[in-house]
Amino acid sequence: MLVSYKFIKSCVFSGAMFGGIAFAADITIGVSGPYSGDLASYGIPSKRAAEIVAAKVNAAGGINGKNIKLVFEDDVCKPEVAANVAAKMVTSGVKVVLGHICSGATKAALPTYKDAGVLVISPSATNPALTQSGDYPNFFRTIASDDSQAMTEVDFAIAQGLKKLAVIHDKGDYGKGLAEFAKKFIEESGKAKVVLFEGVTPGAVDYSAIVQKIKRSSADAVIYGGYHPEASKIVSQMKKKRIKIPFISDDGVKDDTFIKIAGKYAEGVYATGPKDNSNNPITKQAVAEHKQKYKEDKGAFFENAYAAMQVLVKAIEATGGEELAVLKKYMQSNDVETSVGKIRFDERGDALGVGFAMYQVQNGKYVEIK
Repeated sequence: MLVSYKFIKSCVFSGAMFGGIAFAADITIGVSGPYSGDLASYGIPSKRAAEIVAAKVNAAGGINGKNIKLVFEDDVCKPEVAANVAAKMVTSGVKVVLGHICSGATKAALPTYKDAGVLVISPSATNPALTQSGDYPNFFRTIASDDSQAMTEVDFAIAQGLKKLAVIHDKGDYGKGLAEFAKKFIEESGKAKVVLFEGVTPGAVDYSAIVQKIKRSSADAVIYGGYHPEASKIVSQMKKKRIKIPFISDDGVKDDTFIKIAGKYAEGVYATGPKDNSNNPITKQAVAEHKQKYKEDKGAFFENAYAAMQVLVKAIEATGGEELAVLKKYMQSNDVETSVGKIRFDERGDALGVGFAMYQVQNGKYVEIK
């Protein structure tokens, strides 16, 4: 019997049996984040990290002879879109996901992944409840959580002798959660006090009302929880009003897009971000690969996403499958050398060995404050 090449090819890529031979199916990894919209600068670096790692692995023969196939979905960092993305991933049979990027989007997507037994690993979703609540045993991350980030901000502010702090946030899962931890740590310190705690509406054109409240509060500094679109406007309007106090923010602001948008008003702004891993040989190689392929700087969370892909590849290779329970056991029992250092995961899904550092915009670039 003659069998067409088209049929054979379809069998190969579906993992079907032909003539008693089992053809290896691809290993599909879903990759989701904002690839369009205001927060695309957070999602695109992770997408590229996944592409770079997958291409290297495939060129070397794949994982146990199977190629990695990446499936990309744009969630625009919006919870309602992320929920639909998760449903689409599950329906298409994806068992492992790199993403999502924003905490609110991640939270919205996780119940669907949990019910389907899909392992999710995020390079950037820092909301503490994602791991600490115990609601999402299928969730891991290669970045520290916001309680650690808030503590870094508060410790820094107090060390600078700042005693009256205005704590502002964008009302989202990420920004508000971080701000609430900052408020808690300030009050517990006994060395400073919160003189203003308030949320702002994301996407607004004018933030003069909150700027006036900051001025009337006589705050020594602002701690802001949220993303760069709002932060850039608030900082710019503060400086235009000659409110010359430190602005301390988070990894949602530690992005070159913030500097581009805020321009000269970005100068001097502080923001926490993942610890500098530039001396790590793996990181050096990853950054060089990005530069060679995309001809530009890596962007936010690239190393964390690269590390997440390294962990997934290592776990799938070592266990020979994509089942949640098996992958979890491996990830929680073994160290993996990655672009963010040697890590393994605790029982909650948090990476041991990662943390935050403080950065400041100096001469148009973020520089780590030692």
